[in-house]
Amino acid sequence: METPNTYGHVNGLALYQRPSPDFKPFEEVRARFGAMVGHIDPLRRRVAEVPFGLDHPYWFDDPEFDLDYHVREIGLAPPGNSEQLGEQVARIIGRPMDRRHPLWEVYVIEGLDDGHWALLTKFHHATIDGAAGVIMLRMMTDLAPDAEFPFVEVPWQGEHVPSDTELLQQTVRHLVANPVKATRLSLRMVRNLADAAGITSLSGAASRARDVIAGAAGRSEESAQLSEQLRKVSMPLTPAPPTPWNKAVGPHRRFAMRSVPLDDIKILKNATGGTVNDVVMAICAGALRAYLLGHDALPDAPLRSMVPVSVRTGLEEDPWTNLVSSLVAELPTDCDDPLERVARCRDAMQVAKQQLDLVPADAIMRATEVTSPIVATAAIRLQARLADRFNLPVNVVISNVPGPREPLYLAGAKLDAYVPVSTISNGVGLNITVHSYEDRLDFGLVADRDLVPDLWDLVDLHIAEIDTLFEATGAQRPGSDAASRRRSAAKQPSAEKSARKKSARKSTAKKTAAKKSAARKTTAKKTAAKKSGVTKRRAAS
Repeated sequence: METPNTYGHVNGLALYQRPSPDFKPFEEVRARFGAMVGHIDPLRRRVAEVPFGLDHPYWFDDPEFDLDYHVREIGLAPPGNSEQLGEQVARIIGRPMDRRHPLWEVYVIEGLDDGHWALLTKFHHATIDGAAGVIMLRMMTDLAPDAEFPFVEVPWQGEHVPSDTELLQQTVRHLVANPVKATRLSLRMVRNLADAAGITSLSGAASRARDVIAGAAGRSEESAQLSEQLRKVSMPLTPAPPTPWNKAVGPHRRFAMRSVPLDDIKILKNATGGTVNDVVMAICAGALRAYLLGHDALPDAPLRSMVPVSVRTGLEEDPWTNLVSSLVAELPTDCDDPLERVARCRDAMQVAKQQLDLVPADAIMRATEVTSPIVATAAIRLQARLADRFNLPVNVVISNVPGPREPLYLAGAKLDAYVPVSTISNGVGLNITVHSYEDRLDFGLVADRDLVPDLWDLVDLHIAEIDTLFEATGAQRPGSDAASRRRSAAKQPSAEKSARKKSARKSTAKKTAAKKSAARKTTAKKTAAKKSGVTKRRAAS
């Protein structure tokens, strides 16, 4: 699915305290990854691509593995603030990965202004997904600052690099088996669709289908209710409304981040009767609404979000796989009431979750095993070329990844925050990912560099939307009394008001600049005319 402008890697930015002045982060990180290589498959396996794209690639252990290629160290120029860190992260994630090596890189980043150091991990999504990334984070860290790291270096042997002939022979064996797999998969999907609709047999499916048709003619109330249920949970196929970031993406990225106390979100969850995820979705909806209002680009229809969903059971033999599906949910950006937005997000997520009942996620993933890579690649290339002409069914990707609740340490250095850094694709140039760790929630926004040039403003609108929800619910934040909260609410404008004021300031600034420019031009013309007159008089004399 990768193109020259879209990349398949997912990333994470960990911020650590420095336990002592003489602590050397790079040496500790290099030692830990060196010890884990022999234990964790994704760290040493490399991809072998089949000639002509006739089959999916295969993994093999890299016989030329080079740890120094994968573990790198960089430093920020003074002062080393969060904006500089975000810029450096954006540059790193805006580069494709070299498939001649195992598909991962880590960067130890020094020079942060608050004394912290950062660790940026970059793994290809074909290697691990977000949930597997959390597993790896837990394996790389300790539960106590003085804990002994459990991994020690073990000898391992790289594998023979497969030749094109060997890969083609394996492809032939795989293609011979594909028709059987495809048939079994099709039958299973039909059965699951029938079960989701309450149908117990294929003959019952045919009978029930006739009832639905009859119900459409007004002859069956039961079948009409079934038809309405299926209509509500059908997968969206129509284009989503246009936004500034729903276009073809370029090769460069922006990254912005902010953090909030997790307790704030839990208080809002209780105050609104929703879940943490409902509140997160409502925060995103309110922030996107305010941003689009500020840019005079808010569609009348609600936006649509793609929400990745982990389908792990915990019983997988190999945890280092990509076990993620997705659902599509409406974002009530057309609604100006923050509390109603939470309620609508809750309803939208309930409807969207039923999509997974209609077509089970594992069936979709198995379908990729029997899909021709040539056809899939051609489809992706076509979609990339048409991204500026046709909108996809979704506007934005929003993901909420639960992380560890206990504090974690790396060689005595306490992990203070883990900020998600995800990926974007053609037609969907904005990704909002939220990750919880200990007692905080971190927002990580990634966007195309040109489509969303003011990404830090957008992430700030998410924080402002939290203030808006506290004001709307009347809920009290920890450590503040009602009076101070009311004073804070009175001083803090809502995200939507902030966006409108910002838009008004931009408009005023443009008008002022235009007036000044016109005045300068008029003055210049008068001065030029005077000089011309003097010159003519002198020439005449």
